[in-house]
Amino acid sequence: MSSTVVPPMSRSAPVEPRRLRTVAGRFTTGVVAVTALRGCDGAPVGLAVNSFTSVSLDPPLVLFCVARTSSSWPDVRSADRFCVNILGEGQRDLSTRFATSGTDKFAEAFWTPSPGGAPVLDGSIGWIECSVEEEIPAGDHDVVIARVHDLDTHHEDAPLLFFRGLYGRYAQL
Repeated sequence: MSSTVVPPMSRSAPVEPRRLRTVAGRFTTGVVAVTALRGCDGAPVGLAVNSFTSVSLDPPLVLFCVARTSSSWPDVRSADRFCVNILGEGQRDLSTRFATSGTDKFAEAFWTPSPGGAPVLDGSIGWIECSVEEEIPAGDHDVVIARVHDLDTHHEDAPLLFFRGLYGRYAQL
């Protein structure tokens, strides 16, 4: 069996952001809410993220990306510890609220403190308490690498999924 090497296609024009969003949006992601108690006054703050993954088991590290334009990330970043809440499929409204700038994200959101004090959202299917290990500039986002300090499963539910700009459900095959 022979294989043919095909050279990569060359583009003369740069990739348009809308096209990248359309193609990358075909990759299904889970949704998390990153929560903390703001450093200056202890108020609960947070944001929704769908670019989350584990990075390393030893040392325990996770990663997510935050838009440089985020008005919520500086508030979360001001805390010593924050919590990555893995959202369940019943938390679509909460995800939408945490993704919207300028809203009271914790209105009608119930939570309990993690061991380090960060908000663990009721209904989340898991939580991971972290601190920032490193922030790396990457285009119009920052890549946040976070050290895991504590974690646990929370509620039994299917994950909240995001695909092609819409929320979806997990179906076991």
